[in-house]
Amino acid sequence: MKFREAVDSLCSALTHEDVAKALGVSVQTVRQARMQEESKAFRTPPKNWEKAIIRLAESRIAYCRGLIEKLRKAD
Repeated sequence: MKFREAVDSLCSALTHEDVAKALGVSVQTVRQARMQEESKAFRTPPKNWEKAIIRLAESRIAYCRGLIEKLRKAD
């Protein structure tokens, strides 16, 4: 694995689109649920959001573990 590929892989991030897809809602819903509760545009977070975020975090951990293994094998 080349340096640039490794850095790009490490720095890749989840987007609001990824979260919306995991929750089965629109990106706008995610953005509004992230607003300060005092905001007029604030919306209640989707049901079961915790489970979806856990799944995304677990997926991210697995992704990073895979990157670590690739880099160790390259040594």
